[in-house]
Amino acid sequence: MPHILSEENREIQEMAREFAEAKIRPVSKEYDLRGETPLSVYKEAAGLGYTSLCIPEEFGGAGLGTFANILVAEEFARADAGFSVAVQASTLAMKPILLAGTKEQKQYAADALINGGMGSFCLTEPDAGSDAGAIRTKAVKKDGEYIITGRKCFITNAPHADFYVVFAKTEPDAGTKGISAFLVERGREGLSIGKHEDKMGIRLSTTADVILEEVHVPEAHLLGAEGKGFKLAMQTLDRTRLECAAMAAGLSQRAIDLSVDYAKTRVTFGKPIAKLQAIQFMLADMEIRNQAARSLVYQCAAMIDSGAVDGKMNAVAKTFSSEAAMQNTLDAVQIFSGYGYSREYEVEKLMRDAKIFMIFEGTNQIQRTVIAGHLIK
Repeated sequence: MPHILSEENREIQEMAREFAEAKIRPVSKEYDLRGETPLSVYKEAAGLGYTSLCIPEEFGGAGLGTFANILVAEEFARADAGFSVAVQASTLAMKPILLAGTKEQKQYAADALINGGMGSFCLTEPDAGSDAGAIRTKAVKKDGEYIITGRKCFITNAPHADFYVVFAKTEPDAGTKGISAFLVERGREGLSIGKHEDKMGIRLSTTADVILEEVHVPEAHLLGAEGKGFKLAMQTLDRTRLECAAMAAGLSQRAIDLSVDYAKTRVTFGKPIAKLQAIQFMLADMEIRNQAARSLVYQCAAMIDSGAVDGKMNAVAKTFSSEAAMQNTLDAVQIFSGYGYSREYEVEKLMRDAKIFMIFEGTNQIQRTVIAGHLIK
């Protein structure tokens, strides 16, 4: 959709696409098999500013808006969704710090990302996924410190993160109003990495448990005020789930690209399968879904940059885009037929990668609850 992009955003999109094709795609298959993040490529992306696009200039970032970031998320995901997730997970960890952190906290986290480091957003627990208010991690205030104890799971970038935004209960009996957020640096005594997840998809992002065993952090590491952590988490996710929608659109576009190329060259019954109306209709439906998804993403990004964050529309974009990606990758495998089921061809990986976008940063069932809540309030 070049006609709705500013010249600056068009240049960002083109540069991100060039980087993705030159640096990310060539290592995608190898690191998917290994289930690891290509850290050298990540650091190169950070060196070019892709992990700090939304960090204000006063802290060393580019000071750009959400629109620029979703363009990068989309282009990186077109090359490999897992790598894009690793980059955006750092952006996710930075967001609550930008929303509620002190100048010192913002500078610390900004320096980490600008210099090639990673961040992790630590909300989910073994017994608290969609029900984030049910977290059990606790933070006890004592002698000018907080002592944090608990376990977080499914944490992206956990093994490599330089800092963790940890949500814990400072008032265990106060429900969501008893949750606070903390900035915890790597290397704190008592902080360790637990089980690494052997995931179905997005395997270029690493996912693991974060274990906190009486981790002492200074009172100054509290993000915002006590009891405001849950609200901060929701404010963060209201903004960052749009990057999920953008990544889904990117991998969905890759499914279309591969399907069109294959349909033009695969010959059956004496002609390319692209000449068959059944295949044409599948390709057309794939394009319809992805154009609609991208339009939603771009609309919501423009709204955020104008200062109008719309939680309902961001939920709509995330839900529609992720489901479009899932269907498009399923259709891509179908178009490739038997070859699509082979790891020799990329479409099976796209299908594996697509599913997570219907799950993380709020399942699509939760998104529908959010949307309905806005409609009937």
